Amino acid sequence: MEATKRKLSLGERWSATRPTKTVVFWSWVASIVVTMIIGFTWGGWVTGGTARSMAATIGEEAVVKRLAPMCVVQFKHDQRKDQKLKGLKEIGTYEKADYVKKQGWATMPGEPEPDAKVADECVKLLMLIS
Repeated sequence: MEATKRKLSLGERWSATRPTKTVVFWSWVASIVVTMIIGFTWGGWVTGGTARSMAATIGEEAVVKRLAPMCVVQFKHDQRKDQKLKGLKEIGTYEKADYVKKQGWATMPGEPEPDAKVADECVKLLMLIS
């Protein structure tokens, strides 16, 4: 009689495997590549250049947030602030930052010309005042 062959379990098959160096090497390479793909797409990893540009952007936004209240203070020192605020409310949305720049409120002390980003943020704050 013929002996019946039994099916080997997964653990037995795993123990019996003897991978070659080539298989081990390419398995490691594949694992590294998959880890990098997952890390950069879902893990939030970024390159050094991207991190520097993100930090610069956040820094600029922080400076603008700190300078915008100074713009409001300059507005409050204006003698005709009530008429100018009324004029600011009457003009279009896209023209408001230019209006603030023309009034000189977005020109910071020591700067030769007004800052457009500060003017935009100043408009937001001035609209909250009214």
